[in-house]
Amino acid sequence: MSEKKLETRLVELGRKRKFTLGAVNPIIQRTSSVIFETVEDLKHAIKNRSNGELFYGRRGTLTHFAFQEAMAELENGAGCALYPSGTAAITNSILAFVETGDHVLITGTAYEPTQEFCNRVLKKMDISTDYFDPLIGEDIVTLIRPNTKVIFLESPGSLTMEVQDVPSIVQAARKVNPDIVIMIDNTWAAGVLFRALDFGVDISIQSATKYIIGHSDGMLGTAVANKRCWDQLRENSYLMGQVADPDTVYSANRGLHTLAVRLKQHEESSLIIAKWLSQRPEVAEVYHPALSSCPGHDYFRRDFIGSSGLFSFLLNVNLTSEQLSEYLDNMQYFKMAFSWGGFESLILGISPESLATLRNYHFTKKTGTLIRVHIGLENPQDLINDLEAGFTRIALS
Repeated sequence: MSEKKLETRLVELGRKRKFTLGAVNPIIQRTSSVIFETVEDLKHAIKNRSNGELFYGRRGTLTHFAFQEAMAELENGAGCALYPSGTAAITNSILAFVETGDHVLITGTAYEPTQEFCNRVLKKMDISTDYFDPLIGEDIVTLIRPNTKVIFLESPGSLTMEVQDVPSIVQAARKVNPDIVIMIDNTWAAGVLFRALDFGVDISIQSATKYIIGHSDGMLGTAVANKRCWDQLRENSYLMGQVADPDTVYSANRGLHTLAVRLKQHEESSLIIAKWLSQRPEVAEVYHPALSSCPGHDYFRRDFIGSSGLFSFLLNVNLTSEQLSEYLDNMQYFKMAFSWGGFESLILGISPESLATLRNYHFTKKTGTLIRVHIGLENPQDLINDLEAGFTRIALS
């Protein structure tokens, strides 16, 4: 029999009878204390507390175990740790593998809170951080020190969408030090468009708040680790008190089953809009990984099986604060909000000054305002009309 396709796997994941008790979806099991009838039962639970058996609420319930097993299978890992947010997944994954005096390497296009964590929290722990050009590839070896413990990737990069040559980075780093732990913020790809662990990455991190939950009504983080790193990640996360509530985890498990069809629509609509934007006189560049205008596009074509709904475009002028307000305040369908990945379309504007500070590798000389959009599940023509009306309001053409 041929291997099951992604759509079929997503429908079946996390639905074993031991989790569903005969229902369609896993049960929602809420508890802090787990009752043991005998001392032998208690001893058995203590012995197997790390192997998906009920022990204590913070270790998880059947609701958590169903989703963790699904995510580990989906991303080809040994296990999945859960956190109350994507940022918690990032910070605790890093903390699990560093100690005082260590050095970490972070892509210069990492999510801003990731950078702030390194600059403020790790710095207080005497852990140094260096940021590297996201397109560095095998030249990452020039930055590795004897005390470098973690290399942290994010591909595509936050805001500016650079796609990294992950295989080259991994292979080059392993030659210098096989013990370096390589992590990636894999949220844009939802863990399925880019199979990070298959490319040698140790830990694939996601904000399940985004595409997995898919409805902008819950916050959750995941970190899927390979066998080499799983025990250390799991136990350090437990010691840090990381726990996710079962109701949100239930929503995430349910979201997995429709992930494939939602991602296809996000991809289709975002490409229609990105190609339309690339023809607009108001737009200097479009940063959609599936378009050749995006830095690292060749790596995207080689390593990804598809694209999602988040991308950016650079206007050919720097909008004044009044123009930016006029552009964003009056959108009919695009709403301003942080996060993304839900069914609704979102939009944010970033000034050249802010962009140069955050992305000092490729954007120090860019002069236009950057617009980041998430393309939701609305009709793409309605969204195009909304963007076109915005251009008319600020009279750029």
